Amino acid sequence: MSGDEARHDALPLLPLRNTVLLPGVTLPIELGRPTSVAAVRTANGLAAGQPGHNLVLVAGQRDAMVESPQLEDLHGIGVVGRLVQVFHGLPGRITVFVHGLERVRLTALTRGDEHSFVGYEPFQEFIDEPNLAYALAGSLQDLVRRHDDHLGSEQASRQRHESLQRLMDERNPGKVADMAATHVDLEHESRVSLLYEQSVNERLRQTLEFISEHVNRLEVQRDVDEQVRDTMSQHEREAMLRHKMRAIQYELDNESTDWLDELKLRLDARELTEEAETHVNRELARLEQMNPQSSEATVVRTYLEWVADLPWGSRDATEDIHDIDRARGQLEAQHHGLDRVKRRVVEYLSVLTLAPNKRGPVLCFHGPPGTGKTSLARSIAESLGREFVRISLGGVRDASEIRGHRRTYVGALPGRLTQAMKQAASSNPVILLDELDKLGGDEMRGDPGSALLEALDPEQNTEFEDHYIALPYDLSRVIFIGTANYLGQIPTVLRDRLEVIEITSYTVEEKLCIARDHLIPRLKEDHGLGERPLSLTREALLELTTRYTRESGVRDLQRAIASVMRDTAMRITERKTVPEVFDAEHIQEVLGPPKYFEELADKSPQVGVVTGLGWTPTGGRLLFVEVTSTWGKGKLRLTGRLGDVMKESAQAALSHVRSCADSFDIDRDFMKDHDLHVHLPSAGIPKDGPSAGVALITGYVSALTGVPVRHDVAMTGEVTLRGQVLPVGGIREKVLAAHRAGIRDVILPERNRKDEPEIPERAREDLRLHYVSNINAVLDLVLIDVDEASAAQ
Repeated sequence: MSGDEARHDALPLLPLRNTVLLPGVTLPIELGRPTSVAAVRTANGLAAGQPGHNLVLVAGQRDAMVESPQLEDLHGIGVVGRLVQVFHGLPGRITVFVHGLERVRLTALTRGDEHSFVGYEPFQEFIDEPNLAYALAGSLQDLVRRHDDHLGSEQASRQRHESLQRLMDERNPGKVADMAATHVDLEHESRVSLLYEQSVNERLRQTLEFISEHVNRLEVQRDVDEQVRDTMSQHEREAMLRHKMRAIQYELDNESTDWLDELKLRLDARELTEEAETHVNRELARLEQMNPQSSEATVVRTYLEWVADLPWGSRDATEDIHDIDRARGQLEAQHHGLDRVKRRVVEYLSVLTLAPNKRGPVLCFHGPPGTGKTSLARSIAESLGREFVRISLGGVRDASEIRGHRRTYVGALPGRLTQAMKQAASSNPVILLDELDKLGGDEMRGDPGSALLEALDPEQNTEFEDHYIALPYDLSRVIFIGTANYLGQIPTVLRDRLEVIEITSYTVEEKLCIARDHLIPRLKEDHGLGERPLSLTREALLELTTRYTRESGVRDLQRAIASVMRDTAMRITERKTVPEVFDAEHIQEVLGPPKYFEELADKSPQVGVVTGLGWTPTGGRLLFVEVTSTWGKGKLRLTGRLGDVMKESAQAALSHVRSCADSFDIDRDFMKDHDLHVHLPSAGIPKDGPSAGVALITGYVSALTGVPVRHDVAMTGEVTLRGQVLPVGGIREKVLAAHRAGIRDVILPERNRKDEPEIPERAREDLRLHYVSNINAVLDLVLIDVDEASAAQ
């Protein structure tokens, strides 16, 4: 060590396996042990956050297999080294360039929190005969030059040439011996013996002897290679090179291959197909030849880790639980109502029990938001004991999101389906494809809906191919379940592969039961009120359901109840009086004035005012149709934000009235000097569809004849130009809307009689349902005499 180098009682230990650092030499050393990395961080000051001395004590291990060496496990002579450069590679691994300064004798080893410190004392060198030492040093320099002349051109690198030049310029005999021993590829034991040698003259003689033997072997090998090279085929030469490469890799430190061995074990544990196993072995062979720190090696390693993480074959499948009574009990406990839906789910599970290897249909739960579609899919997974993974498809507009990106792209990843399989860690999970109707797509990035076809088709999904994995992957064991709010927005070819199960909106009574049995107990626990006797009266729940929320499901109802719970928690923390039972008045104190007012029928018959029924994604509602006749030139004005279908329905209804004017006691020329104005209130809400046909004709006839329309009758149905009443959809929701509004008579198309079982029994008991097949039957039911109208008022 030079005079300006600081002396230390102890230095961080840097133990080496099968490597010897000699003074005057700079070596690159790859470190993987946490203790070695921590020692480097301490030496350069990173651990303490202050400038370091950059000095370490490099010592060789007697046994390379020892992970945490003690003092007796180290060679007694080490070298004080200075850190020249530090490079960070893979996580937890670094490469350092260390320059040897002087030999020292190890005296003590102290364990630190993260690494060891070694005490040392000087190691005295001496020169017996200076003149002989300089002569031996010159001979050694000439021998090393001769050695390099025997090397092939592929081994004569620029760095080696610079190292030789430094050796030739060195005048210190001791450093010449150390630099020559490092420059030439000597045996590990030979270098260790040179490290222990105190006499410079003896060290030079031993180095000359070792290098002479090495040069002689090179000369013999060169002669043999020249004789054999002429007769060796290219194939044999490549085989020999591979054999040498394996031998070299075996001799090198195996620290850098630990992760590769672990990756091989993970891949061997997978039940790969024959094609996949061939492909993986080829990629592993490529990875073994690469520099672990290269970008290409990182890409290949990431790919192989994805393959190792995926579940393959029946070995990675979870065992199904075939207990139909248990499944039915879970469905009843977790979902109120939805009897037809739960029956279909139990049927589906029953088929899986009897034929576990058969591929069943892909179920799609279709219904308004908040009606329990996702929780039903989760219940199916729990009933079978399978893993459950949800894939949200809302806003997905790129087909690569489904099928993955090819590995040629930077940052490529597998598609959503492959990621879901990795997340499930099972080859037979239940995968929920949520919001199928929200899929996008364009010409530039492909159609994600079409990318799903292969996965959902039982005839194709045994060999589903993700662009990133690029191997056939079996999805036939997976149970796919979809959800959607609007079937019309699902691509036709995709909808063709789905068995649609309709989930209708909840009635008020069902919402009250759900709130009482499910929402309130869960929200009490979520808000820390589980042990307190807190409840809401039926009137309070009814107030929340009808005047503070308007939806098909119960999400807004859940938020409203949560507001009550938060107010209660605040009162408790402020030590205020908290009611144990909340009634309607308390609800208004917490939530403020009501947001909605229930649509009620008119209190008396009106001319030209008809009560229709409409369907919305949040349930049914009353749809009032107002028709009035004014002086004009025979025009028809339509207002109330009507869609194209409803406008056409209004035109068709007017044409029928004009064609049958005589039968309705209407002047044939009524449009000559009159205009008709049709308006549907709540003009801010879009309205469309053909189901207002019967209400429109009734409004026309009432306005033109002056005959009032019964206010306690609601109606729905499409009308043709011949006056025939055609069936419409949403009967259950429409009838329930009439029931909530206090109406007792509902007119429905005759062909909708089949939908009556879907109407809750309580509503059927309170209502009189009238089924009609032509418009005349409708008019007979709703038009009343003037005398009757006066009496009703």
